[in-house]
Amino acid sequence: MDRPETVAELTQLLREDGYLADRGLATALLISLSLGRPILLEGEVGVGKTEVAKALAAVFGRQLIRLQCYEGIDTNQALYEWDYARQMLQIRALSQGQLVDGETVDKLFGPKFLLERPLLQAVRAGDQAVLLIDEIDRADDEFEAFLLEMLADFQITIPELGTIKAATAPLVVLTSNRTRELHDALKRRCIYHWIGYPSSDREVEIVLTRQPEVSQTLTRKVVAAVNRLRDLELAKPPGVAETIDWVLALNVIGAQELTTETVADTLGAVVKDHDDLELVRSSLDGIASGD
Repeated sequence: MDRPETVAELTQLLREDGYLADRGLATALLISLSLGRPILLEGEVGVGKTEVAKALAAVFGRQLIRLQCYEGIDTNQALYEWDYARQMLQIRALSQGQLVDGETVDKLFGPKFLLERPLLQAVRAGDQAVLLIDEIDRADDEFEAFLLEMLADFQITIPELGTIKAATAPLVVLTSNRTRELHDALKRRCIYHWIGYPSSDREVEIVLTRQPEVSQTLTRKVVAAVNRLRDLELAKPPGVAETIDWVLALNVIGAQELTTETVADTLGAVVKDHDDLELVRSSLDGIASGD
């Protein structure tokens, strides 16, 4: 699909795929697409940052390639690795006389032994892919510095095979939950957008778009209750994902109303921390009634 020309057009395309983007987010995405720049999405957990990349891949018919960051991730796990187990089997299969000079490299370090990880996959796919670098804030400083260089050139040098360069760069979406501050150098190379909690009306619309079978009346009550939970000093305030989970949980047990009993029965769908649970349980009547 061709790149949309206007914010309204992109907003409509995303809506048709079930993702409701406000004007600010749609504008940032359009600029990112137009300039060929990565987009960095920060915000609270569960507000739909990862879903942006999935929606873009679906809308434009591109392959979604996801690099999930975590503490201790290294370049091999992000770029490529050699299939050592298969190489050992190859060594056993070859006689000692066959393993001579340059043939060793050809036989043991050919493409069939290369395990492609997300970044190499994205380089090969080019503009046919959306590269999602999820939760970049969980990786360490060294990996972030490596990633910065990688995003600048979109090429990978494999000593045994040579340099592989993307003809055209993929669309890159980075997400961060701000467990640590990212370096300015990375931010400068990206279009930046903060995704906050939506307004109550927008959150109701999001839930009903994703789960049209649920009751609109119950959804509004749940959204109101979630907003009251966010006003509490919770360690892990519920995001939109938890709002959807809560509505679905209530739907499963056949709840038609948000009562103290139904809130207590389904609280685990929206509150995911023990201390938070204890705090919320002390005010269940207020959560259910809106007081």
